[in-house]
Amino acid sequence: MRVLLIEDDTVLGAAVRDQIVSDGHTVDWVTRLDEADDHVAAASYDLILLDLMLPDGRGISFLKALRTRGDVTPVIILTALDQISDRIEGLNAGADDYLVKPFDLSELSARLNAVARRYAGNPNPLVRVGDLEIDLAARFVSRGGRPVTLTAREWVLFEAFVQRPGQILSKAQLEERLYSFDSEVESNTIEVHVSRLRKKLGRNVLDTVRGVGYRLGSGEEKDT
Repeated sequence: MRVLLIEDDTVLGAAVRDQIVSDGHTVDWVTRLDEADDHVAAASYDLILLDLMLPDGRGISFLKALRTRGDVTPVIILTALDQISDRIEGLNAGADDYLVKPFDLSELSARLNAVARRYAGNPNPLVRVGDLEIDLAARFVSRGGRPVTLTAREWVLFEAFVQRPGQILSKAQLEERLYSFDSEVESNTIEVHVSRLRKKLGRNVLDTVRGVGYRLGSGEEKDT
């Protein structure tokens, strides 16, 4: 999952960024709303973490503008404003969840994943694909009842397909999930990870759509 973090508190921002990265996600961190606007225009995000009080304006205004132009990216508000009226304003403006500072980072991880699952159309964290059993909340996959160990990047890619069954994902879309703006993109990274996923999870777990990209397969081995 690629996350945009909008937070001007450098200590909290660093802690949240590190937590998101440790969960295996990609994160872009900005401290101003004008930077956030630039990032949203340049990249596709799976979720936005939004502070309400920023140096160049209010996060609520950014959220309202986002929703007005039809952007449905899920948004979780992170703020020190703890009045019920503040929460109501945020939710009515289009936020999907609300965390009051200080908060536990493990709770943030759980809420982030729960919101992402709802937007993917499957709030159930347990998914079956062929002989694969996938627990999106625990970030765990087994094949034929045996656990399979995936690296952080392998999981990020596999999760993208599981959350979008039947949808073709291009190489560019997959690269967006793996890399933040300050990372250098290696030309054959996607092909390498797809190959490794097929070796670990079965050659039919991902289908190649020639000239377009990849999509989640049946996961079932076919007779040759």
